[in-house]
Amino acid sequence: MSKFVIAALYRFVQLDDFEDMQQPIHDRMVEYGTCGSLLLANEGINGTVAGTRQGVDQLLAYLRADERLSHLEVKESSAEASPFQRTRVRLKKEIVTMGVEGIDPKNSVGTYVDPKDWNELISDPEVTLIDTRNDYEVAIGSFEGAVNPETESFRQFPSFVDDELDPRKHRKVAMFCTGGIRCEKSTALLRQKGFEEVYHLRGGILKYLEEVPEEESKWNGDCFVFDKRVSVGHNLNVGEHLMCYGCGWPVDQEQQKATSFIQGVQCPNCAEQITDEQRARFAERQRQIDQEKAEKQA
Repeated sequence: MSKFVIAALYRFVQLDDFEDMQQPIHDRMVEYGTCGSLLLANEGINGTVAGTRQGVDQLLAYLRADERLSHLEVKESSAEASPFQRTRVRLKKEIVTMGVEGIDPKNSVGTYVDPKDWNELISDPEVTLIDTRNDYEVAIGSFEGAVNPETESFRQFPSFVDDELDPRKHRKVAMFCTGGIRCEKSTALLRQKGFEEVYHLRGGILKYLEEVPEEESKWNGDCFVFDKRVSVGHNLNVGEHLMCYGCGWPVDQEQQKATSFIQGVQCPNCAEQITDEQRARFAERQRQIDQEKAEKQA
């Protein structure tokens, strides 16, 4: 059995005292032996944590004891090793940064579609299917026929909507993201702009990969995740990508064979962009990581 439980969680809810919540939550994470990162803002909570089954259950019970967080959205997976080394609870203006004032998923969002019904929806020729994630995420996997907004950050998504989408032309829009949280805001944005039929995948790609059999799946490739696993595939099995710490892009097996790939330093995506000073710094960081691993194994 896998030793660590990984829980991705979020909830859009008014938290006027979110600053006061920071230290108590951090203290409970430490007490229960959980690592990871949580974001707190006036609009809610978001993040991913990992720990033993008992530790994660204790943390979730603590959070849900606050009635405002009693309906946390939680998606779980597992791993043999913890994907996190640190425990952080950070205060933010938004729990997922879009940068548009007045977008409130608590008041207006798209229609949720369960994973079992998603294939039927996106097979409708009248549906415009949009991947709301960033370019480095889309690069390693997406749904068949999905539009890639080619954004480097979620802040650029509103501009994509203004430039490429029209409520008179795109009458049915379906959107998806990793765990569902970005779609809460992206669908709220489209509703604000006059789009009437707006749908999003409940639980995101992760829930789809967990519940929909691979032989019925319309997903191609792997799904990027924001921890040391780098990517997961069907049944949430850990993928074979490595993270390039030079540029932050996932590196597939074919790219790992390239002469320009140096683990922890550079990959084919950034080898010609990084400076010699950066290359030396990244190499030293990787040396320290390797040394620490060797000492733990000794």
